Amino acid sequence: MNEEAPAEIPPAEAPGSDPGWRADLIVLTKMRLNVFVLITTFFGFLLASRGRDFDLMALCHTLIGTAAAAFGSAAFNQLMEVDLDARMKRTANRPLPSRRMDPLFAFGVGWLLSAAGIIHLAIKVGAMPAWLAAATVAVYVFVYTPLKRVSSTNTLVGAIPGAIPPVIGWTAAGGGVDAAAWFLFALLALWQLPHFVAINWLCREEYENAGYRMWSDGDLSGRRSGLLAAVFALFLAALPLWPWLAGWTPGWQGHVALAGGVLAGLLMAALAGRFMRDGERASFRRLFLFTLLYLPLELGLLAFAWT
Repeated sequence: MNEEAPAEIPPAEAPGSDPGWRADLIVLTKMRLNVFVLITTFFGFLLASRGRDFDLMALCHTLIGTAAAAFGSAAFNQLMEVDLDARMKRTANRPLPSRRMDPLFAFGVGWLLSAAGIIHLAIKVGAMPAWLAAATVAVYVFVYTPLKRVSSTNTLVGAIPGAIPPVIGWTAAGGGVDAAAWFLFALLALWQLPHFVAINWLCREEYENAGYRMWSDGDLSGRRSGLLAAVFALFLAALPLWPWLAGWTPGWQGHVALAGGVLAGLLMAALAGRFMRDGERASFRRLFLFTLLYLPLELGLLAFAWT
């Protein structure tokens, strides 16, 4: 995930409050948000372990290294966006824009965690997971973060680092960068797009005032954002055909996973279409909440049917 949830989900921290250094470190590393990274990494590891001996220690080392790299990249991201965060109510009380934390300390945290995570993966897990983690950090920090000031295509680019964690888990468990790995990448990348379109529109005024370039810029009616979300959701609805046709989800379990995945994608598209018709904020909020429900549902169906 590459953005914060909108201010309403959950409420932003009250400006002027001093949460303490532990809470500031949690915010700096986006620890709560990066739980998602660990869940998808675990899921990739779990699927690749089907038919193999489950290596618990390898999983632990994978999660430790991936978490450290994700936390470090989050610190770098906030260092590069201090001025923009200071302009938005929901981020102004972060430790850097509020000046509670020394930028040099934040830089040290980002450098130490990113390097430690990549090195840990290289030593304890393998070269490919380490290279994938390094690519995630590089794209997130050096491409996606500066692009947010320049072009609305940042959302497409931002889907790349958000889609790599399950591939890290997949390769850590012995899988290769094969068709199944690319399917996991595509699933996470496509899921993020309607999810972040919803976030962008719900927070569009703050993003515009801060100087971010988003698809929602100037989209007062929300029709452009709703259309984009619907198109991405339709692609997502078609994606469950891939593992079914490839034979990774055979038998009646595969039929259940196929039907459930297609229906969930179509429902997401329908929610986006409803917003296009009525332009109500509540409709897009329902779409956002459904994107949060979709991912665990789809991952659960795949775990149920995958051989």
